[in-house]
Amino acid sequence: MGIMDVFLQFWVPVALLAVLTFLLIYSFQHQRMEPPGPTPLPLIGNLLQLDMKRPYQTLVKLSKKYGSVFTVYLGPKKVVVLTGYKTVKEALVTLDAVFGDRDPPKSSKALSQGHGILWANGDTWKEMRRFALTNLRDFGMGKRACEDKIIEETHHLVQGFKKFNGEAVDTTQPMNCAVSNIICIFVYGSRFEYDDPEFISMVKESIRAIELLGVPTVQKYNVLPWLFRWAADTKAMFAANEAERVLNRSFIARLREMFDPQMCRCFVDAFLFRQQKLENAGITNSHFHSENLLNTVSNLFRAGTETTSTTLRWGFLLMAKYPRIQEQVQEELRRVVGDRQVQLDDRKNLHFTNAVIHETQRLANIVPMSLPHKTTQDVTFHGYFIKKGTTVYPLLTSVLYDETEWEHPHTFYPAHFLDGNGKFVKRDAFMAFSAGRRICLGESLARMELFLFFCTLLQHFRFTPPPGVSEDDLDLTPRVGFTLNPSPHKLCAVVL
Repeated sequence: MGIMDVFLQFWVPVALLAVLTFLLIYSFQHQRMEPPGPTPLPLIGNLLQLDMKRPYQTLVKLSKKYGSVFTVYLGPKKVVVLTGYKTVKEALVTLDAVFGDRDPPKSSKALSQGHGILWANGDTWKEMRRFALTNLRDFGMGKRACEDKIIEETHHLVQGFKKFNGEAVDTTQPMNCAVSNIICIFVYGSRFEYDDPEFISMVKESIRAIELLGVPTVQKYNVLPWLFRWAADTKAMFAANEAERVLNRSFIARLREMFDPQMCRCFVDAFLFRQQKLENAGITNSHFHSENLLNTVSNLFRAGTETTSTTLRWGFLLMAKYPRIQEQVQEELRRVVGDRQVQLDDRKNLHFTNAVIHETQRLANIVPMSLPHKTTQDVTFHGYFIKKGTTVYPLLTSVLYDETEWEHPHTFYPAHFLDGNGKFVKRDAFMAFSAGRRICLGESLARMELFLFFCTLLQHFRFTPPPGVSEDDLDLTPRVGFTLNPSPHKLCAVVL
């Protein structure tokens, strides 16, 4: 046998096998092409490329280069980022079952342990969300009884602002207390005075814990916990969480002592009643246990206080910065409502005011990165393969500022929500409450609060900058944090 025969019998089959293998690998990779993204470094991933104070801004910039579906590595953790209204809507609404799980960051996972609503998945999430929605509605959420409770609280807030006699004040604490009281009424069955020390402490620790979640050190702890576990901000975040939990345990314990199964006064009573009923039936492995109660109550407070009060503070700051818009709102209120108490039924006739509230929510962009999602199965999305269990960030800021959806995305422009006749119009790209199966549980309550608090205060006060400060001096740059709060400022609430 000659050399050529040996070559043909041995090397040709090997070469053919190599070509076939290459084609199979290429075909497999092509079919499972993953989203593009910047090249990560070992261990730290793309952390050096992100502005950890405002990572959402960096991610928006990266989307200009890599498209509406791309990959970044937060440390060793792979994250797929979704940007733009159409892409985010397709994921959260059309494919909500695929993109509907939560992926809690290390800090939240350590605290919740999969309990509650916000960070839970599976049966726990379904059971707690269903129970919370049903019982909060039973206690009046979204109904006329709820409207009456909010209106009563607006009266307390108005009196609180009047005590300042038009002097420049930080609106943070009174707004936080007023909005938190609405949650207290539903969860604990009663409101608190604004100077109640336990109430003030609970609100303060809750807000502090949320703020610390967004600081760079805690974000780095979430991806490299072994390196940032003992950092001052990380310890402060855990301390604030524990302080809030201690106070909530105390409130729950008091209600437990006075619990009467014949008279459910609030959400906690309803939970205790269900827990007792299941225990009496010999069911010991239910979701109705103390940790789920504590975490659910905490979730309701955080989701129901900070975002709404922060949006209202943005609203009053914007009114002070744009006095002509404030005058238009107050003129419409005088014309449509007059001196009587504004009610939810007035919303359909307060077109400009409703547009201002919605535009405040859009521009304020309170939760720019949304909460992390996770895929429940392998999926091919926009031509890219995304593996089951992948962390997904639906970038809400890219929806609320989508240049293809909003005429002036970076400007306070209430006309975004008005038609040619000055009538209020809904906009599909308005995703301030997220969308899909993980849409904000308290959306209906938040909408009621925003409308009634905003309108009532503007019936009574004109918001202005402090003496010596011009409208142009009012800074709209948000403070660093998990949610986007206004930078520290003071306003004067001048009685009309």
